[in-house]
Amino acid sequence: MKETVLDVLIYLFQNYMDGENEITSNQESLTEELVEAGFAQGEVDKAFAWLEGLTTLPEHKLMRESSQPASMRIFAPSEQARLNVECRGFLIFLEQTGILDSVSRELIIDRIMALETREIDLDHVKWVVLMVLFNQPGQDTNNWIEDLVLESAPMHLH
Repeated sequence: MKETVLDVLIYLFQNYMDGENEITSNQESLTEELVEAGFAQGEVDKAFAWLEGLTTLPEHKLMRESSQPASMRIFAPSEQARLNVECRGFLIFLEQTGILDSVSRELIIDRIMALETREIDLDHVKWVVLMVLFNQPGQDTNNWIEDLVLESAPMHLH
């Protein structure tokens, strides 16, 4: 079974973000644990790089989005190719309901595009939304979003 970066991220989220297990601050020991759980070293390394991207949004995107608070998001052709209408509609819905602001929306799109998965489905988008919102300082991940993601997304057991 080929594991993807998203599989590693989901595993980390399910096992460490709920607070039941303590995540080690030592990346080497966590990497060893993930490899022992069956993930390829390369995918684990890419997952850590992906997580580092949660803390930074390219400066040009921050400036553009913060200066246009009521702007309409037009998806680039490369984004349209990876995000189907259902995925794009879900992101727009979350923004229109106030769950996402323009900066968090851009961070989510950036993190989706950073996944090496060729085809992104709605479950992938939901997981990325949950991970991004969970890692935003001061951002409350509404319980219904967590329920929506965890109920509909397939469980990845290792």
